[in-house]
Amino acid sequence: MSNPTQSHYPVIIVGGGPAGLLLGNLLGTFGVHALLIEKNPATVHEPRAVSIDDESLRTMQAIGLVDEVRAQIVAGYGSHYHPSPTGACFMRVEPTGEPYGYPRRNAFRQPNLEVTLKQGLGRFPHIEACYGVTLHDFSQTADAVTAEIETETGPQTLTADYLVGCDGSWSTVRQKLGIILEGTTFDERWLIVDVKNNVNQAKHTKVYCNPERSGLTLPGPDNTRRWEFKLHPGEKDEDLLKPEVVHDLIMTHDADPNAELVRKTVYRFHARVAKKWDEGRVFMAGDAVHLTPPFAGQGMNSGVRDVHNLSWKLAAVLAKTTGPGLLASYRQERYDHVWDMIRLALMMGRVFSPRDKFDALRTRTFFRSLRLIPPLHDYVAQMKYKPKPRFREGFLVPDGRSKRRTLVGRLLPQPRVRLADGREVLLDEAVGNRFALLARTATPAATFARLNQPVWDKLGAVRVALLPPGTPNQPSNSIISVSETNNALDNLGDNAILLRPDHYVAAAIPLATADIGAAQVATLLQQTWDTQPNA
Repeated sequence: MSNPTQSHYPVIIVGGGPAGLLLGNLLGTFGVHALLIEKNPATVHEPRAVSIDDESLRTMQAIGLVDEVRAQIVAGYGSHYHPSPTGACFMRVEPTGEPYGYPRRNAFRQPNLEVTLKQGLGRFPHIEACYGVTLHDFSQTADAVTAEIETETGPQTLTADYLVGCDGSWSTVRQKLGIILEGTTFDERWLIVDVKNNVNQAKHTKVYCNPERSGLTLPGPDNTRRWEFKLHPGEKDEDLLKPEVVHDLIMTHDADPNAELVRKTVYRFHARVAKKWDEGRVFMAGDAVHLTPPFAGQGMNSGVRDVHNLSWKLAAVLAKTTGPGLLASYRQERYDHVWDMIRLALMMGRVFSPRDKFDALRTRTFFRSLRLIPPLHDYVAQMKYKPKPRFREGFLVPDGRSKRRTLVGRLLPQPRVRLADGREVLLDEAVGNRFALLARTATPAATFARLNQPVWDKLGAVRVALLPPGTPNQPSNSIISVSETNNALDNLGDNAILLRPDHYVAAAIPLATADIGAAQVATLLQQTWDTQPNA
């Protein structure tokens, strides 16, 4: 525990869970001075979130901690669907593709992740983290936020340019703003059981689509494992939490006899999202603005997407690279995708939990029939049903192409590339966390000579040439050249794409009409000065 050392910060982060800690690391990477306050005296000790996806691992790469995180996970697990604990598997979902550079599904332990992220903050002298500090109240003017906090030595008043609430589902920040979560809280109850020393570890999730007792069990690192069981309407929480009942449930669902109980709890799941994500200079992220059913493992991952989106925008506004109107695109870009993930989770929950034996039979018959139609089977087995990370509107320039063909608004795939010194790295390592102009070209000097408009320098955009296989790499002081190791980005065509610091495509600029494309980006940039942040 410690006290803030200054009276003013560009950004104050409220909440030291995964979203808040990650936001602190991202702002540290972008060079923003920030304070993180957390009411608890330390990071969490009990397992909560257990699944981290490929997009989130890419964000861990952005903050330089992906190797530390990967050392603590079970990478690339899938799901096997069974009609009961003793029934044969009727569907295997085992995605093998890594379009963003990492396996699609990975198991982790939240306590380990939080420690890693907290330690990561120590790399940045301009990031302070104070635990055992409570936010009591805040107010704001057009120019600043004033926060009233309680530290171990007493009350203190701080000011900030921006305040971000990452303080969970009971968010003080959200409640002080008077913003409610819209959606549904379900009567359905699920028992969660976490264990350690589960040596007979199965790599994949087992889903028991059993109307008599729906359940699933998920792998974890270091021989940890989780079970989740649906409670029936007439059952009482306290009865299911009895040690002998918990023991019987997990032992009849493949637990190791020597497994040790770590946690047991009953929860109701939610599908709720705040209509407003910000007010004035105060923003919210993670569970403070959305609660997702657990079945798709996307609750924490949605929070990761929030803070990656918000962090670079705060940095750009504070550095005056863009106008404050850029912040209006935060909720605009994230809101629909959050609901997409909630709908995915609800759909998966219906599969996990059939209403009766006839519903269960229909589910098994459907999945088994997919084997007769390979493209549909592949769609499910490779998790292609997961909504793609894509913005329909926001800080981007539409190119008029259909949503299936356009690159604009999409998270760019991240293939491995070869640097001039022969090393192979993932693309983001070469591009960095900044604006970039990326073009697939065998003649970098000639290509980027067309892209000499002033707007690129206003954005601080680096030039990156993606050399087709077999093209010699000629070092240049003004152009970063990398060689493709495959043809993962051969759909760029005769375009230069403008990448944002979060690696989403803001614009696709035809080289033949580069002046027009640059003018469109300049107009987009000007709009951030003309637009009100909360418009």
